[in-house]
Parts: sequence; C-alpha cells; structure tokens
Amino acid sequence: MPLYKICLLGDGGVGKTSLRERFLGKGFQSGYILTIGADFAVQNLEIDGTQYKFQIWDLAGQQRFEAVRALYYKGSHGAILVFDQTRPESLYNLENWKRELFTNVGRQIPYVVLGNKSDLPNAIDQNELSKFVEKCQSEVTDILYNISYLDTSAKSGLNVTEAFSQLGRSIKAFIVEYKAQKESL
Repeated sequence: MPLYKICLLGDGGVGKTSLRERFLGKGFQSGYILTIGADFAVQNLEIDGTQYKFQIWDLAGQQRFEAVRALYYKGSHGAILVFDQTRPESLYNLENWKRELFTNVGRQIPYVVLGNKSDLPNAIDQNELSKFVEKCQSEVTDILYNISYLDTSAKSGLNVTEAFSQLGRSIKAFIVEYKAQKESL
C-alpha cells in the first residue's frame, strides 16, 4: 500500500486540525485547540480502486513555530494549503506557506488549496482567489499535476475526503511522471 506523507499548512485558526479530525472520522468540535509544533495521524483511503495510506502532519500555523516546522517537511509527498473564508489575510498568507513548503522540501510537490469554513459568511474576494489559484497553476506548468481548489467545511464535512482524494491522484501522477523522467535519462 503506497504511503504518502502530507503536510497541512496555513495560518493558525484556519481549521487544519478540524479538517484532519473530520477526515479521520472523528467529527467536528467547535473548540479551538492550538497545535504546538506539529501533530500527526495516519488514515487509509481508497482512491480509484487502490488503497493508500496518508501520514498527515498538521503543522502549527503561528509564526513562532516556524523554526520547528522546518523539521516536519522532509520527505513530504504533498501538501494541503488551507485558508479561512472568513479571514482574507489567511488567503494572502498562503504565498508565504508555499514558499516555506518548497524551501524546506527542496523542490515543488503537489498540493491542493482549500477554502475552509464555507458554512460561514464568505469574506474572500473571488477575483483574488481566482488569481491566486491561476498563479499557483502557472508555477507548475512543467509538472504533471493540476492545482485543485475546493471549498471545504470541517463542520459539515463538505469536500474533506475529496480534498485528500484529489491530492492523492496528483501525487500518484507526479510520482509516475518523475519515475518516467528518471528512466529516460
């Protein structure tokens, strides 16, 4: 069974832990508990008839944990970048999260972008969101995967499993392409 290491990234309070807990089948809790450093869990998921194991690293979003986070990126196969649809600054900060991800992994890896808390009133400028997703896609034109964007809600479960499924498909395509490129050399 393929094992994919996934990092959940985004500002503190955007719902990374709640998304992970929902994906693990633990439901939703409204209380916010600060992640200190990192926390991880393992979950299996069937995608297109194949079983995959996801090792999900939930990285603390506060700036003061930046030095500690660097340790947890190594060996990552993919990432989920999360922003809070009620806090526009959390969308703008995803550029910093992408930079931190690629700097610490040492190369580009597949990722999906999630606009969490879609069950609450949306404060995000949809044009800014479209520009961000288009920019993300333009940065990976020479790599065989697409940047997916999904509205999610850890509270209702909207698109939570789908987010991991889409990321799993992108990682698989990326690995197949990478192996093909290595073999052609």
